[in-house]
Amino acid sequence: MNDWLSSFTWEALLLAAALLILQLVGIFVVYLIVRAVGRRIISSSFDRMSKQRNMTPGRTKTLEKLSLNIFSYVLLFVFITIIIGLFDYDVTALIAGAGIVGLAIGFGAQGLVSDVVTGFFLLLEKQVEVDEYVTIAGIDGVVEEVGLRTTRIRGFDGTVHYIPNREIGSLSNHTRGNMRALVDIGISYDDNIDHAMKVIQDVCDRIAAEDETVVEGPNVLGVQSLDDSDVVIRVIAKTINMEQWGLERKLRKSIKEALDANGIDIPFPHQVYIQKEEK
Repeated sequence: MNDWLSSFTWEALLLAAALLILQLVGIFVVYLIVRAVGRRIISSSFDRMSKQRNMTPGRTKTLEKLSLNIFSYVLLFVFITIIIGLFDYDVTALIAGAGIVGLAIGFGAQGLVSDVVTGFFLLLEKQVEVDEYVTIAGIDGVVEEVGLRTTRIRGFDGTVHYIPNREIGSLSNHTRGNMRALVDIGISYDDNIDHAMKVIQDVCDRIAAEDETVVEGPNVLGVQSLDDSDVVIRVIAKTINMEQWGLERKLRKSIKEALDANGIDIPFPHQVYIQKEEK
């Protein structure tokens, strides 16, 4: 009799464990399906919204990533709540506990609340959007994501920076409007300044005609400064966003080649060694 009861107990436990595992697997599969479908719906919704309301691509990506972030948090909370419910735990108590945790966050974790509030105003005031070149907390880079808690920036060396929103005391957005390309070229004091400026301006006119990234200029402003060994001539132009560095490199190369072709020297440090003859 005892053996039969023991066998029945083990069979019941194994059956209950198998049923629980099947439920967990089923819930996990449903979670993956809902997450995939939800992400697709959110992405397609923002695609339609951007076309109907003529939203900028950066603004669309920013709101889309934020919506996906919120959706993931909510779905994960529901997933955990359902799993806890399988173990006959009172879900109502869990929800009430979540409210208590929320109060604790409000009183104790002020940094987290500050992150969320700051992130909300960043999005509300459209201070920054995805794919924009910004300076935040002393870090330069391109925005990859603006979340509820952190803002993700990728530096030009490939480093990814996660900046808590509460640390964004000041923000410099470098991609609102046309950007400025600035090049300073030094020539020798022995060279004719007017001739050198004409040579440089000819180069600028040629580049303006062939480079589609140029919005205005390039133009020779004139003599910028008189340094110890050279006369500095400044060239300035306006380009479309994120193209100013490429134009500066192109200008430096072309101006150097034109100055060499016209016999105009660009000074560089010289060293003279005097060897004393032994008597």
